[in-house]
Amino acid sequence: QVQLVESGGGLVQAGGSLRLSCAASGRTFSRYTMGWFRQAPGKAREFVAAINRRSDNTYYADSVKGRFTISRDNAKNAVYLQMNTLKPEDTAVYYCAATYAIATVQTYNSYDYWGQGTQVTVSS
Repeated sequence: QVQLVESGGGLVQAGGSLRLSCAASGRTFSRYTMGWFRQAPGKAREFVAAINRRSDNTYYADSVKGRFTISRDNAKNAVYLQMNTLKPEDTAVYYCAATYAIATVQTYNSYDYWGQGTQVTVSS
């Protein structure tokens, strides 16, 4: 089992940057594929990015490709989401999630563990 705690959200102007962090508990962090999802008010939770256990495969939603970068540090039990060139439509609660799955990583119900979320607000 793993517990996840996100941090780094906040208010930023359009075009700005934020770096989200997700700290994981437990000694099995390196066995999980890690993902970031987001949910805007009145909308379904959507996939943002994922990274496999060894960081040799990353996956991105088309809407963030080229602007966001996911990374992880297994020694620190952490995963990060660097968000650049933010847009107002990126405004959402961002969630960190963990799964043993190595396929279907873009599907939210593939994930077994979730953090509580961190709010990102991008003003125009």
